[in-house]
Amino acid sequence: MLQAIRVTALILFLAALSLGVSGGRHAGLASPATTTWAGEAQIRELLDTQTAAWNRGDVDAFMAGYWKSDQTEFVGANGITRGWQAVHDRYVRNYPDSKAMGRLTFSNLEVHPVCANAAYAIGQFQLEREHDRPAGIFTLNFRKFPEGWRIVADHTTAFPEAGSSGSH
Repeated sequence: MLQAIRVTALILFLAALSLGVSGGRHAGLASPATTTWAGEAQIRELLDTQTAAWNRGDVDAFMAGYWKSDQTEFVGANGITRGWQAVHDRYVRNYPDSKAMGRLTFSNLEVHPVCANAAYAIGQFQLEREHDRPAGIFTLNFRKFPEGWRIVADHTTAFPEAGSSGSH
């Protein structure tokens, strides 16, 4: 009898999951792995536009993808930078010219909806420069504004360079 109750409970649980009523964070949302979510194309386009701007050495155009607010945040190995202008200044300071910027590419990019006006993306980045190839991972939090999707928080972590001790 107990075994039959367990089997029935398992069947009901699996049925609820398949209907999207499990109460989980993504219940009722289309799975990004199986369907195209309308905001995903817009976010990917924004990231393509940012990549093109970066690769031509245009930090100002690159920053157009970020929410122009004092609440915008960048989190990295050196701490938290708050505010659009501070994030902009950080990029200008760390990447003063197109040689320092190198050529940016993204890979393994996944875009996940949270709700109609919020999403996050995860992926890997690679810079190709004359003497090195910095790479790492990132999480970008997006919000949809009247002017379109914008990055509100960026958490980027660089991998230690090959042959280093990893203690940057």
